[in-house]
Amino acid sequence: MESLSHPVTPAIFEKGFPYPEFVAFTEKLVSENRTTGANQSEAYLDYTRMCLQRMHRWDKTAKVSLAMQELIESIQQPQRWLVITEAWCGDGSQSIPFLAKLADLNPKIQLRIILRDENPAVMDAYETNGARSIPKLVAFSGDLRCELFTWGPKPHYLMERYKEYRHDSKGLSYQEFLEEVYLWYARNKNKDLEVELFPLIQSSLIQ
Repeated sequence: MESLSHPVTPAIFEKGFPYPEFVAFTEKLVSENRTTGANQSEAYLDYTRMCLQRMHRWDKTAKVSLAMQELIESIQQPQRWLVITEAWCGDGSQSIPFLAKLADLNPKIQLRIILRDENPAVMDAYETNGARSIPKLVAFSGDLRCELFTWGPKPHYLMERYKEYRHDSKGLSYQEFLEEVYLWYARNKNKDLEVELFPLIQSSLIQ
């Protein structure tokens, strides 16, 4: 694959959290009644507590299909998966546990998590429609020289639903809209996420 210019250095990748350490870090934040980033409002503290609960729940309940498991296990060359997020990110807490389960299926995949606001140069390289939306997954070759694929910040259905809501809320408060989003995640059980990731991962195997 063609080498690409990007700001992710080995040092940036290695300083990232492995997923279990990110969960432990979030637990510590919650115990200290704080979160990541500059916004330490009660709302963001509540988001962080909810995110921790969701990660714990998905750790127990998320399932990977047999087809996806076989695809992941077929990866022969090392890959590094970098996730950009924050502890208060609701979409991150819904998707990152599943990404971690995928990475755990093959020792050739290294997954690390970095914080958006502590890595502005990285985040600015992976904006979505001009916005610093998270979470964002960026997959690289093992030597970080080649970018393999990106995904995020949320499944396509929700991307479209957010656009619809911003255009016309139809009387829904933002909190009511968020409840709709949370319910969708719970019912979807990462199926859309897996469907979207499958061809991306498959394309990374083409030599």
